[in-house]
Amino acid sequence: MAKAPVLTPQADDFPRWYQDLINKAELADNGPVRGTMVIRPYGYGLWERMQQEMDARIKDAGAQNAYFPLFIPQSYLTREAEHVEGFAPELAVVTHAGGKDLEEPVVVRPTSETIINEYFSKWVQSYRDLPLLINQWANVVRWEMRPRVFLRTTEFLWQEGHTAHAGYEDARDYAARIHSDVYGDFMTNVLGIDVVLGRKTAKERFAGAINTLTLEAMMGDGKALQMGTSHELGQNFARAFETQYLSKDGRQELVWQTSWGVSTRMVGGLIMSHGDDNGLRVPPRLAPVQAVVLAIKGDDAVIAKVREIGDQLKAAGVRVQVDDRTDTPFGRRAVDWELKGVPVRIEVGPRDLENGTAMLARRIPGGKEPVALDALAALLPKLLEEDQALLLQQSRDRRKARTADVDTVEEAAEAASTGWARIPWSKLGPEGEAKLAEQSVTVRCLVAEDGSVPQSDDAPGTVALVARAY
Repeated sequence: MAKAPVLTPQADDFPRWYQDLINKAELADNGPVRGTMVIRPYGYGLWERMQQEMDARIKDAGAQNAYFPLFIPQSYLTREAEHVEGFAPELAVVTHAGGKDLEEPVVVRPTSETIINEYFSKWVQSYRDLPLLINQWANVVRWEMRPRVFLRTTEFLWQEGHTAHAGYEDARDYAARIHSDVYGDFMTNVLGIDVVLGRKTAKERFAGAINTLTLEAMMGDGKALQMGTSHELGQNFARAFETQYLSKDGRQELVWQTSWGVSTRMVGGLIMSHGDDNGLRVPPRLAPVQAVVLAIKGDDAVIAKVREIGDQLKAAGVRVQVDDRTDTPFGRRAVDWELKGVPVRIEVGPRDLENGTAMLARRIPGGKEPVALDALAALLPKLLEEDQALLLQQSRDRRKARTADVDTVEEAAEAASTGWARIPWSKLGPEGEAKLAEQSVTVRCLVAEDGSVPQSDDAPGTVALVARAY
């Protein structure tokens, strides 16, 4: 009788495969309150690496980290009407604390535009205080009706950037810089995910923004996942909170603002973009563990050699872990590391020592081959870069192969049943967008024909990217 697969095959049930993988790879668990999650150490290790890479890019863009309170007075949200209307269904509100009713209810932050503007209005006095570029790493709460681990949870982790500028152009350009140079660079060159950078339609914009820039990625089942957004807030929040400055001309002017964020949703995107029927495949530039050195048997010489290899690889700049837990069967350990998607396994047993070789297993392209022990430290960095490039190419090839150019709403809806569609925005427009929404198909973003981000919804040659989405 054939052995049952460790994971539900993707082709049989993609959502079940996703849940199986999160469980078997020990990434996360459901929390005790509906919609919450417990992120396990290996899953959190992925998030930590994302944080490190993102934080460096955010700081290179000039932003500084700060922290703002979790609780926001409810009155703050009501100051910007479109913002509170957009978030009202998702708010968690505290009305009772310390054994009594609160004089004013407080909201558990769904995002921090309002409370940060309260302080921006205090900190910004003159044009000399601008631009003010702030980022925070935090948790937020949005009461989720259809939770799914990493993708949609009631509480999730993220970074949110908030900036104030003296002029519209400066704010617009900074939002675009975050969109491209921070988010786009990270997702493409570290996550190895082919993302489309585009502009949200008016219907899909962030509540209170005048423009939203997005990064959309195709998952393994052909659906779209919004990986991150960067918003031009205009002067809406500045007007509501009187965030103004004294200009060089001696006039009081409202600031222009941006906000931008990515979250633990990226972990879900990583899983669904690169995972296969054997588990995760983690891009080497992201991987907390790039190579694991496994002792096949508890032989003293083998144990000594795997530890020596571990030291050599560490010295060569490889993030490495030695697995000498020989009280656990080798086959089980190999499967566990395969599920976790570690890019390279180096397997060493007594016979390998006799031959002066190790068995090298590559998770991303697959396959095994013997490699001379003294060649490992020089070989691995090159192989890891090859595997990084392969994941990005596979992601890009999938998007191109499953994206169809269409001319009608009906054709767009049909194409979205198996992948993405591209349709001229002039042929779709808000009316066609509404018709697609009735079939649970959305316009993910608007792009120019040459792949750039259009400056306006009605810019000539603008194309709508249409898909079913998570």
